[in-house]
Amino acid sequence: MMRKFLFAGALFATLVSFAQNPVTFDDVFRSKAFSAKGVWGLRSMEDGLHYSRQTAEGIEKFDFATGESQGVLVTKGAAKNAQGEALSFSSYTWTAGEQKLIIEDEVTSIYRHSYTAKVYVHDLRSGTTTLVSDEAIQNPVLAPDGDRIAWVHANNVYYRSLSLNESHRVTSDGQTNAILNGAPDWVYEEEFGFHVGLSWSPNGRYLAYYRFDERRVTEFSMDVYGKALYPEPYVFKYPKAGEDNSLVTIWVFDTQNGTSKEATTGLTYEYVPRIHWNPKNELYLSLLNRHQDSLRLMAHNPLTGQNNLVLLETDAAYTDADHNLTFLQDGRFVWMSDRAGFNHAYLVDPMKNSVSALTKGAFEVTELYGVDEANGYIYYQAAAVTPAQREVYRSNLRGGKAKRLSTDKGWNGATFSTTFANFILNHSDANSPARFSLHDSKGNEIRVLEDNADLLTRMKDYALSPKTFFTMQATNGQNLPAWEIKPVDFDANKKYPVLMFLYGGPGSQQVTDNFGGRDFFWYQMLANEGYWIVCVDNRGTGGQGRDFTKCTYLQLGKYETEDQIASARAMAQHPNVDADRIGIWGWSYGGFMAAHCITQGADVFKAAISVAPVTNWRFYDNIYTERYMRTPAENGANYDVNSPLSYAAELKGHYLLIHGTGDDNVHVQNSMRFAEELVQANKDFEYMVYPDKNHGIYGGMTRIHLYTKMTKFWREKL
Repeated sequence: MMRKFLFAGALFATLVSFAQNPVTFDDVFRSKAFSAKGVWGLRSMEDGLHYSRQTAEGIEKFDFATGESQGVLVTKGAAKNAQGEALSFSSYTWTAGEQKLIIEDEVTSIYRHSYTAKVYVHDLRSGTTTLVSDEAIQNPVLAPDGDRIAWVHANNVYYRSLSLNESHRVTSDGQTNAILNGAPDWVYEEEFGFHVGLSWSPNGRYLAYYRFDERRVTEFSMDVYGKALYPEPYVFKYPKAGEDNSLVTIWVFDTQNGTSKEATTGLTYEYVPRIHWNPKNELYLSLLNRHQDSLRLMAHNPLTGQNNLVLLETDAAYTDADHNLTFLQDGRFVWMSDRAGFNHAYLVDPMKNSVSALTKGAFEVTELYGVDEANGYIYYQAAAVTPAQREVYRSNLRGGKAKRLSTDKGWNGATFSTTFANFILNHSDANSPARFSLHDSKGNEIRVLEDNADLLTRMKDYALSPKTFFTMQATNGQNLPAWEIKPVDFDANKKYPVLMFLYGGPGSQQVTDNFGGRDFFWYQMLANEGYWIVCVDNRGTGGQGRDFTKCTYLQLGKYETEDQIASARAMAQHPNVDADRIGIWGWSYGGFMAAHCITQGADVFKAAISVAPVTNWRFYDNIYTERYMRTPAENGANYDVNSPLSYAAELKGHYLLIHGTGDDNVHVQNSMRFAEELVQANKDFEYMVYPDKNHGIYGGMTRIHLYTKMTKFWREKL
């Protein structure tokens, strides 16, 4: 009966290994023993039958079906900068007609996604290369005609004609940490997931752009230590929970008369997470209120200035900012929503004010790949078999049964050609690395691009324990998705320590049947040393519908912590588990959860590691936090009762707290405050701070140092 809670519902075949070599730390982090290959740099060309790719010869054209070269389009060294140095083709974009290339060079990061670069236009016919601006610029965006290009420099918007070599300035009020034009502020980029705030209309007449007035947003400052005698302050605008946001407006510049007009005049909203042009040259505005439980989709007519409500999306908890809005040529569009309890695709007809479901069922549609309007299909990814898996499907726009295009169990993702004639399928499972293959639109395999056969062969030389899936029957009555990697050479007469890994944040999933890369092999190293690795997706995570995901609303950390502690208690009851040696670790939201578990679950967890944790949601940005918690003024009690700061005095076990001082996302303030609470409670703990490292904690030897420290901690404390 004790085995029931661990393996009832195990889904996948195990990986059988006949080798005896144990996985070592050097195998995982220093050698290339477990390096996987990918398929990178393929750019579908306009006909959908060919792609371009950077090769040793330059930019070369290939046939999708055969993989055979169709010739070199741009030879290496053909495009040069002002100093006569050859430009790299690692970042390039085709203009309409594929006779010109936009090339970015000398790239410098700003935030997680944004950057500046020197931007060049290379003309294939003439062989000339033109510098768009003497300065490094942001967000180069081509007009549909392939001639005009807009960009941002010093927080102002510009555009020019490539053929006429004429530059125009659209805005003039840009100022650092005050007025941003054509690019989002920090919190929009991080939480709404875009860094380009410019968009051309289909007819090329209009250029829409974001304007952020962030003067009332509080500045956050952190020291950058570097190698200078004095640390330098890094100052940027960061609105924490309950604090003021930027005032965001959307403007439309008319290239015919050279004037800009505000598209958001008279509208009430807090956020504008998306803008889209429809085929009729109307600008669609997604407007969110501050609680993010009501999204209005408005259509703006740039000729008349009129705004009309097209669609209202509401939820008792919160609604997504991005609904994968995809237009058809007649003005109808596909819209993603969980309004029926699971995320599905809908066809919206604004003229008839109708919304009809294109997909249905008790499963999640997880990604919309696009609409092949010529043949009447939508292509998408879904978790229709189990929440842990993904499949690729197509459905008819007129309805009917969906066709599954991927056949293998595990994790399937697709990248489609421009015309949807072909797609590249990326398949892996929990114990097998990625396999890339080319398929036609019906799912028929044309050829294999990369099968990682070399890695699969190398893996046979090592003692690997298969990752298997099960339903965790936690002691609080919850049945939760889980996976495990048992100790290598598992002995039913022995007891083993358990190391739990988690993330646990809203809508996330860690219990997925895809290949885990480096961490998979790190866990294999620990499994060779006798550790039992377990991961559980608590309530609030994704893949199982709206109610499971949104039940943590207003109480982040409460049910998640209860589920993880109850899962550890269930593990402790197993006859092969050493109940006095259960540990847990996580990063970011997972670090927040690990801190809760080692304190509130002090009687069950012996050790924990928190990497870059939030320790009170008051310290985190307002868009993410208020989506799930509302403001501290409205819900302050739940901010504090679900904060690890409130439980520092309950720590009993071993605890390692890790953070980077250059983390502009989850500020080191979080760990500093938690460390102070632990100190004042006279609790012994370990603390590692990585100078100037961001939320990812990497660079040089940093990642090896980090995992060395964590490995040593588990060996000594668990």
